[in-house]
Amino acid sequence: MDFSWLTRRPIAHRGLHDARLGRIENTLGAARAAVDRGFSIECDVSLSADDEVVVFHDDTLERLTVAEGRVGERRFAELAGLTMRGGAEHIPSLGQLLAAIDGRVGLVIELKSAFKPVAEDRLAARVAEVLAGYDGPVVTKSFDPRLVVSARRYMPDLAHGIVAERADDPVWYGGMSAVGRFALTHLLHAPWSRPDFVSYSIRDLPAPGPWALRRLFGRPVITWTVSSPADAAKAALHADQIVFEGFDPEAAAQ
Repeated sequence: MDFSWLTRRPIAHRGLHDARLGRIENTLGAARAAVDRGFSIECDVSLSADDEVVVFHDDTLERLTVAEGRVGERRFAELAGLTMRGGAEHIPSLGQLLAAIDGRVGLVIELKSAFKPVAEDRLAARVAEVLAGYDGPVVTKSFDPRLVVSARRYMPDLAHGIVAERADDPVWYGGMSAVGRFALTHLLHAPWSRPDFVSYSIRDLPAPGPWALRRLFGRPVITWTVSSPADAAKAALHADQIVFEGFDPEAAAQ
C-alpha cells in the first residue's frame, strides 16, 4: 500500500478549526477550510447509540455542544441536531465528512478508544463499512494496539498507525498496570500490533519507541499536537510530519 502522502503535507488537527471564526473542531467547515489550504485532515470517530460513525472527539457532549451526556448513548439523529458551541454547525457523520473532502486531501481517522476490545472491534467494522468505495487517501490510527489489529483485519488495504505518548495521565491510564503503561509508552506491542506508522506526542519526543520504529524499521512518525513554530522546529528533528492547530505552519516556515 502507498501512503506516502501522509508525510507530504501538514495535517490539520480536527480540521483547520478556529473558534474565533466560528469554525469548530471536527466539523465540515473545519474540513473544508483545510481542503482549501491543501492540508491533510485528522479527525476522531466513535459510535452513536445506533451504530453511526460520528466525527467527534470527546466521550461527552458538554465541552463542544449545548447538550450534556455521553455521545454513545444518543442516536445519530439526536447528535446531528445539536448545535456546536461558538458556531452554527452540527456534529457530522464520517460519511458526511468523506463527501465534503471528496478525496481532495488525505484523511487520518483516529478510532477513539476506551481500551474495551469488544466495543471497539465494532467501531473498526463500521468504519470499514463507511469507507467501502471511498477512493481518497485515508489511514486510521488508535491509542489501543488491539484496535490497530482490528482495523487491519477489516481494512487490509489501508495503513493503520498507533497513537502514543508517555502513558502517565491517570485520567486515561489510571486503570492500567505499570507494565501496561510502560508497554504503551515504549511501543513494546509493535511486534504483534505491526503499526504502519507512529503518531506520537510532541511533548514526549524524543522517545526510544518511535525512534526505533522510524530509524530501524522505516516507519514514518507524525507528531501531535504541534501548536507553535517552536514545536514545529522540535518536530523537524524527530518526526516526518506534524499534526497542528492554532498556528499556520506554512507562514511560520517562511
